[in-house]
Amino acid sequence: MTENSQQPQPAPTTELPTQYAPAEVEGKLYERWVERGYFEADAKSEKPPYTVVIPPPNVTGSLHLGHAFEHTLIDALTRRKRMQGYETLWQPGMDHAGIATQNVVERELAKEGKSRHDLGREAFVERVWQWKAESGGQISGQMRRLGDAVAWSRERFTMDEGLSQAVQTIFKRLYDDELIYRAERIINWCPRCLTAISDIEVEYQDDDGELVSMKYGDGDDTIVVATTRAETMLGDTAVAVHPEDERYKHLIGKQVKLPLTDRSIPVVADEHVDPEFGTGAVKVTPAHDPNDFEIGQRHDLPAIAVMDEHAVITAHGPFQGLDRLEARSAIVAALRAEGRIVAEKRPYVHSVGHCSRCKTTIEPRLSMQWWVKVGPLAKAAGDAVRDGKVKIHPQEMEKRYFDWVDNLHDWCISRQLWWGHRIPVWYGPNGEVVCVGPDEEAPAGEGWTQDNDVLDTWFSSGLWPFSTLGWPERTESLAKFYPNSVLVTGYDILFFWVARMMMFGLYAMDGTPPFHTIALHGMVRDQNGKKMSKSFGNVVNPLDWMDKYGSDALRFTLARGANPGVDVPIGEDWVQGSRNFANKIWNATRFALMNGATVEGPLPDASRMSSTDRWILSRLNSVVAEVDAYYEDYQFAKLSDALFHFAWDEVFDWYVELSKTTFQAGGEAAEVSKRVLGEVLDVTLRLLHPVVPFVTETLWTTLTGGESVVIAEWPADSGFRDADAEREIETVQSVITEVRRFRADQGLQPGQRVPARLTLVGSPLAAHEAAVRQLLRLQPEGDAFQATATLPVAGVEVALDLSGVIDFAAERKRLAKDLAAAEKEKAQANAKLGNEAFLAKAPDNVVDKIRGRLTKADEDITRIQSQLEKLPQA
Repeated sequence: MTENSQQPQPAPTTELPTQYAPAEVEGKLYERWVERGYFEADAKSEKPPYTVVIPPPNVTGSLHLGHAFEHTLIDALTRRKRMQGYETLWQPGMDHAGIATQNVVERELAKEGKSRHDLGREAFVERVWQWKAESGGQISGQMRRLGDAVAWSRERFTMDEGLSQAVQTIFKRLYDDELIYRAERIINWCPRCLTAISDIEVEYQDDDGELVSMKYGDGDDTIVVATTRAETMLGDTAVAVHPEDERYKHLIGKQVKLPLTDRSIPVVADEHVDPEFGTGAVKVTPAHDPNDFEIGQRHDLPAIAVMDEHAVITAHGPFQGLDRLEARSAIVAALRAEGRIVAEKRPYVHSVGHCSRCKTTIEPRLSMQWWVKVGPLAKAAGDAVRDGKVKIHPQEMEKRYFDWVDNLHDWCISRQLWWGHRIPVWYGPNGEVVCVGPDEEAPAGEGWTQDNDVLDTWFSSGLWPFSTLGWPERTESLAKFYPNSVLVTGYDILFFWVARMMMFGLYAMDGTPPFHTIALHGMVRDQNGKKMSKSFGNVVNPLDWMDKYGSDALRFTLARGANPGVDVPIGEDWVQGSRNFANKIWNATRFALMNGATVEGPLPDASRMSSTDRWILSRLNSVVAEVDAYYEDYQFAKLSDALFHFAWDEVFDWYVELSKTTFQAGGEAAEVSKRVLGEVLDVTLRLLHPVVPFVTETLWTTLTGGESVVIAEWPADSGFRDADAEREIETVQSVITEVRRFRADQGLQPGQRVPARLTLVGSPLAAHEAAVRQLLRLQPEGDAFQATATLPVAGVEVALDLSGVIDFAAERKRLAKDLAAAEKEKAQANAKLGNEAFLAKAPDNVVDKIRGRLTKADEDITRIQSQLEKLPQA
């Protein structure tokens, strides 16, 4: 434990309100924190740095539960480090989100009856900036609602001037190093957005389609192929078979007639073909399939594009001008008329890629695009983890990372959009190609034009850990805060964003990786573990829960479910439970203040403390050490659970209750306990603060008179332990728990008083008799005391007089009936488990269920027999 970061002052005399009202305090507290500059980072500070970048949310977005979850974890880490004396920078900002933002503005234009082409490129881009200023970035306000302790003065946007300079700089360097090139390759094409899109922007789902098997060639040269995209057969330039497939060896090298066309195509041998799948022969359409493109490259096949950018057929003939889906039906009908259809399967369920923005079916398309040669960059990214420069947490996620970076294909970085970082390449009238850096003049003169494409959004977000700090300039911030301490992000973008940051960071920063640790978390799901989706009707707006239960309640629920790399289920009743925890903290602190709990002055010497005081301080230090270890291992669920049970169970339900008689008695013991209670609450509130910042700020400042818990010192384990006191209180707890259980078993009301005799000679319970009697509602034995039930617990004998409280005959009859039912249940379970024929046929889950019933019956029998033994004979 530590001293407060400010000089402690006597707790204010004003009492806390009777109830905690989050809506009345959260907004005011947050603005006060921002105004006082608590979240800002000073590059000149001599404190050690702790840096985390926010995974930049899209400017078009709003806070969803995934954001709230991730931000809660990052916020907890940075708040703790700030309290530990680090110069913390949680870097905020947003991504320009090329396709998403362009789509939003185009929809706005459509309402006016216009398209972007009506405005022209320059005016359209200006319109997007106008939209961004007026409507974009609502997520910033929502981050404030959640309590994100980010350095708002450093907020960045991937299209702002500094980051644009970083983009142009690294493009130029990669181009000059021959790591960026232009080539015609197969890409994911959206016929609606009219652009190439990245793999992460493709969503796969099972669609009902058709599988058509059709005959190419005639007579002995006939070969059957199957496809789900019959319209692409117009662009076939070969049929491929496995070189060792005996069925087709006689055809390899021959030409077969391509139906519906006047072309013949070769049969080629390629080891890519699986002879066991389908007919063992595949049609090859190099311009419309990535695998076929590779086969085409190996066999020098022509690539014939048969669709335009709108997915309309361009091949000559009767199908020209048809949409791809219309053409599919028409082509199958034409093949059927020629007797070329061998088999048709409808519906044929198969996985189909869709544009994540507009849900249009993706079309693989041969296109001239810009590419990053990722080979050397990906190797460096893999080596950084293998060499231990970067740790992935949890470690088992390393395999997924290596599977990706070790097999990474060249990255298509160009997009056919107007909103984004325009590719800094100019083409001259005589075929010249010039890449222009940020400090260079673009070529002037007639006939020079800039490339129309913009860069993939992931290109600029891949620079985020260092571009936000001023790179390519060697700024103080870059020197102080790079590399980042940790990246906290979802395992779902390990490949797309994390790998790109690793590649760019190592390349641009002379081999220094962008972060020391990659801490991966899972996805938020509903309380049944189901993915949240609008189509499922289970999407939750986190603002609704924050409005209803407070931001702390949502944060604590999310943190309590955060096991590394594992998905997080969440339900409203769990948030309600966390709200109850916040109320418990509030009410317990309010009680403590009303009873004189204080942080004034040093802690009394242990020799002046009761065993109850020494026990709670011993446990407090253990919890401090436990929470620290969990933080270092990114075990948010475990640290939250440890704090929950310590605060609720040990501090509020045991220490406060055991101390009530001491407070009532007054004197030196009460003064000591008041100071101990103040210390325990002070430290507990500081431990809880990173996860539940609002309620702890209100309570801590009221308790201590300190300026803010945000800048208070993080508690340290003082090393104080008292094993004897811990054993003593454990004995007290076991006695109270056992007697409470007996009272409940006998049907006594919690407040019902019962005469009792406690035999405490030689027991540590003697010092706690007053508290035990008060907690158990045990009144002193009178002259007519009759011990009708005796409970030996932990070396202590508790005799109770239940005469006049319980009808013993009726209770014995009830228990006997329950015992008979439990014995019958046990006999039935034993009979089934002893039946070999039943065990041989029954599913494992059924057998396990019966074994569970047997265990439960045994427990019930033991419990009921114990209760019967404790009842006096009639």
